[in-house]
Amino acid sequence: LSARPQMVRAVAEQPTPRPQIIVQPPADGTDYESAVLRNIYEQNNASVVNITVWMDHPPMDGESTLPIPLPDNNEELLPLVNGSGFVWDADGHIVTNNHVVEEGQRFQVTFFDGTSALADVIGRDADSDLAVLKIDPEGYDLVPVRSGSMDDIYVGMRVAAIGNPFGLQGTLTSGIVSALGRTIPSRGSFSIPDSIQTDAAINPGNSGGPLLNERGEVIGVNAQIRSDVRANSGVGFAIPIVIVDRVVPGLIENGRYNHSYMGISGVTFSPICGEEQGIDTALRGVIVDRILGGTPAARAGLRGSTRQINTEYASVCPNAAGGDFIVAVDGQPVTTFDDVLIYLARYTSPGDTITLTVLRGDETLDVPLKLAARPS
Repeated sequence: LSARPQMVRAVAEQPTPRPQIIVQPPADGTDYESAVLRNIYEQNNASVVNITVWMDHPPMDGESTLPIPLPDNNEELLPLVNGSGFVWDADGHIVTNNHVVEEGQRFQVTFFDGTSALADVIGRDADSDLAVLKIDPEGYDLVPVRSGSMDDIYVGMRVAAIGNPFGLQGTLTSGIVSALGRTIPSRGSFSIPDSIQTDAAINPGNSGGPLLNERGEVIGVNAQIRSDVRANSGVGFAIPIVIVDRVVPGLIENGRYNHSYMGISGVTFSPICGEEQGIDTALRGVIVDRILGGTPAARAGLRGSTRQINTEYASVCPNAAGGDFIVAVDGQPVTTFDDVLIYLARYTSPGDTITLTVLRGDETLDVPLKLAARPS
């Protein structure tokens, strides 16, 4: 999805050029790809940290357990090396995944040169699987990462990941962007839209580390793998930088982030559902299946399904019909329910008013809806 129309105009009037990628292969004949990867590593290895978590119970699904002593030798807490992170700013903020730290009581970050610092969790967001730790920056030569742009990311683009798989600190792997716009589950009540799929090797312990473009800029936070054997199978996922750049400042300032919320349950329309739903099979959009009471959608007058049906295509079609059919958000056409979620995540905040274009019977309506914050 593109930005809101007014945002598109602003970009068109004052374009911000991205720095050109210039990598000169060294004189020893190293190929271009190796030179790019070496530059990425040299730029970012000092920014990536190993995160050690201590908890008061054995991990239920920890990524890696190693016998590392607690700094004060407290034998009642169990060590768990289970993640990566990276330096966000010179003030000592470290970004990682929520699932890396959510069960911990004590935290330590270790830098590439072996120096360590105790850290506190100052903010967590289960719905985006992001968290921020804070160390005292005094005495540490912190090297913050640089954020990239979603506008520069494309399928087939070369990427690299730096992290601590199985506790092996400072490990570099590389691959490509395999797909964009993936929706992945979170530990919260909502999914994470707009995620990046990559075949760069992501293994237990990589969680929270950066996914990097050829400029050495962070374009995502490595979060999940899809595998039957709990190890890399070439299908990994990173939380996109467009979400990271919105969520992290909120975690730093407030300890939490408020996501935009409508209060609907929706289903992407598939042509096979057309006859049952009474919708033209040539149309594309989102079937509003259910409206939750007391939500922005209910207050805006959106309508959910009005009658039950026995669909023959339960894997793709809802068991109810008669609800509104969303075809656009703020004038931007939507094809899937993920399109709606991506738009909300990228461009809106609680309190904003969006306009949903919906088909209701033979009518086309523009419905203003004032967004709220997601319930806890």
